[in-house]
Amino acid sequence: MPMIDYDPHDWRSHLWDIKGSMVRELRYRILLVTLIASAATFVDELWIPVHVNPVAHTLIGAFLSLLLVFRTNASYDKFWEGRKQWGTIVNETRNLARKAANWMAEDVALMHRLLRWTAVFPFAVMYVLRGVKTVGPAPLELPHDEVLAVDSAPHPALAVATIMARIIEEARIRRVITEYQQVSIDNDVQILVDAMGACERIRKTPIPFAYMVHLRRALIIYLFTLPFALVEPFGWGTIPASAIISFILFGIEEIGVEIEEPFGEDDNDLPLERICETIRTNIDQVGGFVNSTTTMVLKV
Repeated sequence: MPMIDYDPHDWRSHLWDIKGSMVRELRYRILLVTLIASAATFVDELWIPVHVNPVAHTLIGAFLSLLLVFRTNASYDKFWEGRKQWGTIVNETRNLARKAANWMAEDVALMHRLLRWTAVFPFAVMYVLRGVKTVGPAPLELPHDEVLAVDSAPHPALAVATIMARIIEEARIRRVITEYQQVSIDNDVQILVDAMGACERIRKTPIPFAYMVHLRRALIIYLFTLPFALVEPFGWGTIPASAIISFILFGIEEIGVEIEEPFGEDDNDLPLERICETIRTNIDQVGGFVNSTTTMVLKV
């Protein structure tokens, strides 16, 4: 399950955690830098001097830090934008369910059909963002032919939204809702589709290749040559110093990679399954409330 829950006030509970901390992704890069540092230190201390003037690394390090900060900020902007779009999906599914429950109460079957497809929509969006063409666990109460048509559609989430719009139109034709109410509910569907499109834009627009490749080349050159700049002042301490510096710099770059596409199943991705289940629970609650209210009215 993506997104690790933790207490930000408790350092001891997560300071030594491996899961989600990028250590596994970085270990081979850090090991390579450490081996280069060990070889440089061994040769410089026991054979011939191989150290270089550290001024160049000092200057490059300052500019490299700025590039890494920009990289991480750009990735976090995408992460936060993705979370905001899913917040919009949560809010608009609630609005749609609320309106359907109030305005379509005269045709409970049609209202429940709309609510069930509304609950399916976020799951369909999640799978589209993960490159899987399915609507996921569709309720058994939905028409089987509609479920099959959506599952075989090129874009299942868009197909779900289309069915939702057809149900709203059907409610207007049956005079269950007015034209004004149709426009209002359909506007919620439009906002859902807009949020889905924004998520697809985030997913399909990575950090520009030129920026990414230049930053990585600069990191490799800087860290692979850093031991030669540290070996004179640090001596044998060059080995742990190089390992720590490489862990910090490679880690910052890897965090940017981890969070720039937040819709997958990595440890630090958005908890989309949890969000989808929350939406389904909210909609089931609305549907159950309508049923209980109807029963109470009948008893009275």
